[in-house]
Amino acid sequence: MPEGHTIHRAARLQNKRFRGHEVQSESPQGRFATGAAQVDGIELSKIHANGKHLFYEFATGDIVHVHLGLFGKFRIRSLPTDDPISPNCRWLFSTETDRLHLAGPTACEVIDADQMDSIRDRLGPDPLVKKHPDDPVEKLAQRLSRRSIPIGAAILDQKVIAGLGNVYRAEILYLIGLDPFTPAKEVGEEYLAQIWAESVRLLTLGEKAGRIVTTEPGDVGRRRRSDIKRSERLYCYKRDGQPCRRCGDIIRTADIDGRNIWWCPTEQ
Repeated sequence: MPEGHTIHRAARLQNKRFRGHEVQSESPQGRFATGAAQVDGIELSKIHANGKHLFYEFATGDIVHVHLGLFGKFRIRSLPTDDPISPNCRWLFSTETDRLHLAGPTACEVIDADQMDSIRDRLGPDPLVKKHPDDPVEKLAQRLSRRSIPIGAAILDQKVIAGLGNVYRAEILYLIGLDPFTPAKEVGEEYLAQIWAESVRLLTLGEKAGRIVTTEPGDVGRRRRSDIKRSERLYCYKRDGQPCRRCGDIIRTADIDGRNIWWCPTEQ
């Protein structure tokens, strides 16, 4: 499933192509036919993200809510194009110059502003949202204060931090030196502040670059961040059995709340 940086990057890049334009909207697959017709010929006012959710706001006040889930994918093409339209395309919309093709999302629905607010209210703070009504670290502390599950499982809950996925959670815990099996309620505010700060830093880097790179150049023998190779981009995620890039101990993996976690027993 795409992590939060991918969704925010999609919103930013799609805004450049579609914001302020009337769109021709349809559903080749048919499952979104009514919703697609509702926004056909309407100006797309803006596109924005929160966590792993995308919201397409139209001039009529209608909002299309998209969650890619495990299988959702966008294809964006400049027009004219020879790229075929898949019969599985849930939502197809276009302007005179560009076309967006969406297939396989978990959610693609027309909602109103109250429903959008309800979705956003269920989510934890998003590291890529600039302004928050409450202090994000205090909110983390409140939501974790009574939870006995491991912190490595807790921060995957979108109600705790919106946008984190399996890669970021492993890498963030590595970088702050926290054992992923520590009960969430025992994690002090100093560590929570570090979790939040690293989430903001790494997702911001990921949104700009379009990829996840958590390693520092010196830890992989490089001079600049741009020199880091694909195989050198991560500290521990999916590196079980390999030496830690910092201490040389062996990276381990185990099941944590139904998903794998990777960590260094010395660094963490």
